[in-house]
Amino acid sequence: MFRFLRPLGRSVTYTRWLHLAMPATVYGIWLFIDTKRPYVPFLALLLIGLIPAARLAEGIQAQLLLVPKERGRHDATVSAASSASWAERWRTVAWLEIRLALALVTMAISVWLPVITYELLTAPAGSGPQGIPVLRDAAPHWWWWALAPLPLLVMLGCVAALGELNAAVARRLLGPSKEERLTALEERTERLLERNRIAREIHDSIGHALTVAVVQAGAARAAGDPAFTARALAAIEETGRAALDDLERVLLVLRESGGPVGQRPTLDEADRLLESARASGAKVESELSGPLALVPGPVSREGYRILQEALTNVLRHSGPVPVRVRIAVLGERLELDVTNPLPGSTPRVQGGSGLRGIRERAALLGGEARSGPHEGEWRVRVRLPLDGLR
Repeated sequence: MFRFLRPLGRSVTYTRWLHLAMPATVYGIWLFIDTKRPYVPFLALLLIGLIPAARLAEGIQAQLLLVPKERGRHDATVSAASSASWAERWRTVAWLEIRLALALVTMAISVWLPVITYELLTAPAGSGPQGIPVLRDAAPHWWWWALAPLPLLVMLGCVAALGELNAAVARRLLGPSKEERLTALEERTERLLERNRIAREIHDSIGHALTVAVVQAGAARAAGDPAFTARALAAIEETGRAALDDLERVLLVLRESGGPVGQRPTLDEADRLLESARASGAKVESELSGPLALVPGPVSREGYRILQEALTNVLRHSGPVPVRVRIAVLGERLELDVTNPLPGSTPRVQGGSGLRGIRERAALLGGEARSGPHEGEWRVRVRLPLDGLR
């Protein structure tokens, strides 16, 4: 019993009722004008449904009244967009015709069942209710009053069921097409990828700057040399400024200000990273070969971030140790190797967001990244396809 009455307490039941009442009202106005041609509104809807904007108007109404919880959501089951193809136009026509038919049924139920309730309550002595043929000629009885609420309950149940049916038809005929669902999925994927990229940018840039600052400050305190301290402070200042520039670029993306992606650092600026590591006390041996300036922008930018994270990991886990960096353009790929001695005899675990970010960056470009112990050293090895030099 309570399950049957539950839809009557939901506001959407009554907004769906209103949605069905609107076309029935327009149809009733037409019958006042011309009762001999009741089919004319159906023919008019055939023409209206072929107008592209009709689908937009119907979708907005359906979102507001049939599925209000989905209004404005990217995954709404009812689309609020104009018809983009003839298939969508014909589905709009079918929707308008079915909506009008359901509206007429709803209006008939909403009128005649309350009339029956009224007659059961007010039937004159000696005459039965005129709306109920079985009781039309029967003598009135007191139990008619007990039956009076029944037509109203039936009406509300029918209205709730017709509202559910109307919403189901709207989802089927006004729902997003395969192309729209694919576009929405692609947009959502792009947003997730962009959020992931921004997270990696912040982790790599700010993490590198903080690691360099911590190492430099610790080395300066241990050295007790004013000249070394001055150099350490200068290195911290330079690294901090670079991190602020990177952070500003990321914030521009978050603010959707349209900052060009080309402003991000590339491998042409790899010397800045190497000098920063050297200023932290690491002995960096670098080998750069091939036309790095001709490496495509996406590969060069991601290669810079990979090198930055690899050097950050060295400073964070091993401290100022000798580091060998090799960056080479060989044929159709970019090779990047960063090697350093292992800290003691215990190999590092291949985990953490830094190494995972390196692998993700390489995978997005169709390349591969490997990290781990190799011949008594820790090595990060990355191979990125160039897809032809520009």
